[in-house]
Amino acid sequence: MQTRPNLDRTLETLAFSKRCTPDEASAYRDKLVELAKQTINETKVDALSKAFKALGDETRLRILFILKAQEMCVCELMAALDLTQPTASHHLMILENADIVKHRKEGKWVFYSIADMGLIRKLLALSL
Repeated sequence: MQTRPNLDRTLETLAFSKRCTPDEASAYRDKLVELAKQTINETKVDALSKAFKALGDETRLRILFILKAQEMCVCELMAALDLTQPTASHHLMILENADIVKHRKEGKWVFYSIADMGLIRKLLALSL
């Protein structure tokens, strides 16, 4: 089994870190695994991962900046950002799947807006 050498190395590393003795390494690892299970909310990790991936693209950030100013349909975003329809729709789908933007239909038109303006204002205010 391939995981055994990695487990042995992990136990050695724990013991070497002096956070536990070599005899306590296995029990300490089990304690750490339990801590991870208790403290990591997988649903939130998944949602945050989607959001950060969605925000990791310059085109999607441009869409957010412009949607922060006003609700728009795809054709308006295409004109404002010089995008093709498939490209604009692709980026909007990713933002919508990450619960960053939402849409509403009016006849055959679909209008996009920011799902949580407070959150987006905070995110867009970040600068390094």
